[in-house]
Amino acid sequence: MKTIRVLISPKGEITVETQGFSGPSCREASKFIEEALGTRTNETLQASFHQTEPLHDSVRQRSG
Repeated sequence: MKTIRVLISPKGEITVETQGFSGPSCREASKFIEEALGTRTNETLQASFHQTEPLHDSVRQRSG
């Protein structure tokens, strides 16, 4: 399952995380969010960015 999460810290710092994407498709999927938030200050690429086949991840959701 492809997921985009937007995390906001108590200090107001915003992190956009993508899961389930492979290659640069994560950037395209989250582009509209990043543009709405303003200038990117940091980027951390995970191993899935360098893969060419879709990932099959288990995603656990928290209820609450």
